[in-house]
Amino acid sequence: MERIGVVLGSREATPLSFWVGVEGEGLLRLDDLVVVEGFHPKVGKVRYFGMVDHVAKVHEGETYDTDIFLATRGQIPVSLAYVAHVSVTRILPEEFFPPDPGSPVFLAEGEDLELALYYEAMKNQRGSTKLPAGLLKNGEVAYLNLEFLNGVKGGHVNISGISGVAAKTSYATFLLKSLLESGVLEDAHQAKVLLFNVKGEDLFFLDKPNARLTEEARQAYQALGLPATPFGSVAFLAPPKKDGYVPDVETRLEGVRAYHYDLVQFCQRGLLPFLFADRGFMTNLGFLVQHLTEKLRRLAEGQRGPHLLVEDWTKEDLPEGITFDALGKVRLKSFAELVRYLEYKLLGPETGEGEGDRSWTARQARGTLEAFIRRLRASVENVAHLIRGDRLGSPPDPLQGEQVHVVDLAKLSPQAQMFVVGSLLKDVFERKERGQYRGRVFIVLDELNKYAPRDEEGPIKDVLLDIAERGRSLGVILIGAEQTASEVERRVVANAAIRVVGRLDAAEAERPEYRFLPTSFRQRALILPQGAVILQQPEIPVPLLVRFPFPAWATKREEVLEDNSAEALRRELF
Repeated sequence: MERIGVVLGSREATPLSFWVGVEGEGLLRLDDLVVVEGFHPKVGKVRYFGMVDHVAKVHEGETYDTDIFLATRGQIPVSLAYVAHVSVTRILPEEFFPPDPGSPVFLAEGEDLELALYYEAMKNQRGSTKLPAGLLKNGEVAYLNLEFLNGVKGGHVNISGISGVAAKTSYATFLLKSLLESGVLEDAHQAKVLLFNVKGEDLFFLDKPNARLTEEARQAYQALGLPATPFGSVAFLAPPKKDGYVPDVETRLEGVRAYHYDLVQFCQRGLLPFLFADRGFMTNLGFLVQHLTEKLRRLAEGQRGPHLLVEDWTKEDLPEGITFDALGKVRLKSFAELVRYLEYKLLGPETGEGEGDRSWTARQARGTLEAFIRRLRASVENVAHLIRGDRLGSPPDPLQGEQVHVVDLAKLSPQAQMFVVGSLLKDVFERKERGQYRGRVFIVLDELNKYAPRDEEGPIKDVLLDIAERGRSLGVILIGAEQTASEVERRVVANAAIRVVGRLDAAEAERPEYRFLPTSFRQRALILPQGAVILQQPEIPVPLLVRFPFPAWATKREEVLEDNSAEALRRELF
């Protein structure tokens, strides 16, 4: 062990913290881990493990600020004091008396480092539960206890930080790489990932090697026990263009499937509420939406898409363009036609005479009915290409096929994004509740403040709350991210056992949501570089600052390794 200094006697030493005087040319930095041995005749030897959370240098012998100029010219005698404050992370055995001043202080390495960070306790009957989460400042691997992530003792991850600087998505994908390929998650081959792409097309190259991967990054992956390779089993799904069936993508033209729902799926799955998931959701309107959702579900019962058949539209009231078929039934062949049908049921014929069907209006005032129809009409432009009656639906199914499903939202309107996210989360959660898939499902969703806002209600927020509060028992784990945790529903954040913080805005860092970080860590969060995050987990009483390697998978088109280079890389690796 490397001796680094001694416990100071000029400052108070307690069982929970003490000061260290650094000796000679010793180097002690923030986040360094140290160990001290104490002794008491009644209890014997006690070892204190701790992390440095404050370091300082000061001239002893100076009285006034201007004395520094005399000291640098050698005109007054001064001594340089190099001191560090240590927060105790663990005491073995648990005898809470302070270490003696003058006790030697050593850098914690090897077994001592594992004891300081409780790594030796990260195991179960099947073996180690140490999940690689990055690298510490000293180059050692930082671990998460998998059981606080896979639902055994806890679940869910929350990642906060400034957009474009905090690298939230980069760390989320790195964590997925560790989960799927470190060998620690025993049933990793059964795990599925639903990854929402919310900006650009950055996630559309997870299966391509990164041409900018450096040798240093490869060595970091090796130290972490992870392959420096892209993801092997990925499905890419994008919405269709509004004027056809081709995926609406620009940078990747091969291997991308278009997704949409047909009218029967829309009704049978009860997806109407997710068209009203915006911040203007009203109580009366919400009741009507729930009522109509159930009516549409019953209407579509037993039907098979894509057309939705209705029998209660009189011939004389049919709008132009909608006709009876040979069997005397009306076939709705577009979302716009479904909207016109609902308008007929709620408000009556287009002539303006009479009133709507009382079994559909739920005794709501005409003003509420008209408000509903106005908003539904406005949604046609946003979602008509996603809810169609001209061909069978092909919605994303993250529980089938490839292990990772990347679902693109970037070019969709906010309303359409809400619809897709809400529909998929509802489908996955309900199928897991019914026991239709046994493996774990990891859901990666950025912009949580939009989908689960703190001060507003909505159907997507309800689903996310269900996942946050009951998901881990079902094997549904949310890896959520946002710029500002202060704007996200408290229960969603509070149920995340693992908290990750990247670069923060100064005002955001002072919010109560970050009080779990000591002051020094909140200050450092303002200047964190890309590739570094602060990690908090239940078993370790102090946060860890960890670095994670540059992605081994391309994050944009320019980083894609050409085919000949990819083949050379495979030969080098295997």
